[in-house]
Amino acid sequence: MINNTALQRWQRAAARNLDAQFMAQIIQGMQCSPFEAEAIRDTVHDVYAPLLETADTLKPGQLRLSVIDAGVAPNIPLAQAQQRLVILTFDAGAEDRAVRQHGGIIAVRRHRFVRLCEEAFQQGGLLTLEALADLMNCAVRTLVTDLAAVRAQGIVPPLRSTVKDMGRAVTHRRRIVAHWLAGQEYTEIARATYHSVPAVANYVDKFKRCAALLAAGFDLDTVAVIARLSPALARAFQQLVAEAQPVPHRQAELDALTKKNTALPPAEVSQP
Repeated sequence: MINNTALQRWQRAAARNLDAQFMAQIIQGMQCSPFEAEAIRDTVHDVYAPLLETADTLKPGQLRLSVIDAGVAPNIPLAQAQQRLVILTFDAGAEDRAVRQHGGIIAVRRHRFVRLCEEAFQQGGLLTLEALADLMNCAVRTLVTDLAAVRAQGIVPPLRSTVKDMGRAVTHRRRIVAHWLAGQEYTEIARATYHSVPAVANYVDKFKRCAALLAAGFDLDTVAVIARLSPALARAFQQLVAEAQPVPHRQAELDALTKKNTALPPAEVSQP
């Protein structure tokens, strides 16, 4: 019987030997110092360790893909963005067959679309529509249609454009505020919409300020400027104010903020 602890020890020993061989070749081939060789070795470990550590963990239907790291700021070009290696389930077997049996090819494609986005996000990465189109061998326009369809069902896949607020869509921001008006807490909303808690708090704060300014009699353009909102988002919040039916304690929060701001002349309402 082979002792697992002993086996791991020999595996570590083999890795150390490979490290020594690698460093020797780097020192000789690149004429660099041992210190520089160690730095190169450590960088190789950082980049390729996820690949080596998961080499035997792929299940049937899964694949390994390099995606954009979720921590990359939205203003960073894709060519310069840090990547993250993730494992995605392209074909979930019986699960996907059941979806296809009841909804057809379009339904299973949309089901996979959402699953791939969620799996990448859970592993610290974000997919783009272009990357998904390449992976699923379809046109980006097809996925745009799929995205609109799943959003109509209340599902917001964590794409890079959604999580990083890129593009012109404001659907996810309306949804975040709608969750808040329904009485959900920030942590619950963050989990449901694939946003961070600070991002959720930021959207809710902007909505509350927008609602207070509208109640104070400011026109929509002025509200957008004071609250630092895009005209499209200001209009979306205005519509939400008109249509929403907040739970009592959320309505009380809005009323308290409205009273605070309407107590001042319009010119004295604080600006950010």
